[in-house]
Amino acid sequence: MSEELTIRTSRGEAVEVRLSAHGERALGFWFYLMNDSVLFAILFVNFAVLLHGTAGGPTAADIVSLSRAGIETALLLTSSLSFGFASICALSANRRGTIGWLSATFILGAAFLVLETLEFAELIGQGAGPTRSGFLSAFFALLGAHGLHVAFGLIGIVLMIVQVAKKGLTEPVLSRLYRLGLFWHFLDIVWIGIFSFVYLPGVLK
Repeated sequence: MSEELTIRTSRGEAVEVRLSAHGERALGFWFYLMNDSVLFAILFVNFAVLLHGTAGGPTAADIVSLSRAGIETALLLTSSLSFGFASICALSANRRGTIGWLSATFILGAAFLVLETLEFAELIGQGAGPTRSGFLSAFFALLGAHGLHVAFGLIGIVLMIVQVAKKGLTEPVLSRLYRLGLFWHFLDIVWIGIFSFVYLPGVLK
């Protein structure tokens, strides 16, 4: 099933583009990622504005741990690599390999989420919760939004493993795997921004 999409060029000329049902979903998912990019851009700007709004409380240098952030970064980037291997196996019609690499991605992503949750719990236990200052509110909002996205990504990976196991590597399943891959790699890019913009400056100060 396909549908024609009319796109107008800068000269006003109409160009007919034929999209399959899966292609339409992929295009829609790109629009979703663009909206998500705007959301994280706002959170980054919010963090920059409130960076010095500590209200006499902990600063970035007091709460960030470069060693822990380094481990979290290694886990998330490795999970992106393992998802890439899962995609390669899927394109090679290797169902067992796809499930194996997706499982590895889930384990790495879950380990990242556990470390981030422990970090939040420690900060709150030390009285550095999100209500302590504007800076901490922005810190928890940015990292919490990313962590929530990772949690949804893990749910998506579990559902994808079930689909591959039950339905095989059919065209609809491959289409969903492609979109899930876009989402997972997007989260890695966001985390690199967090590591570079939140953790590194805090430690260097």
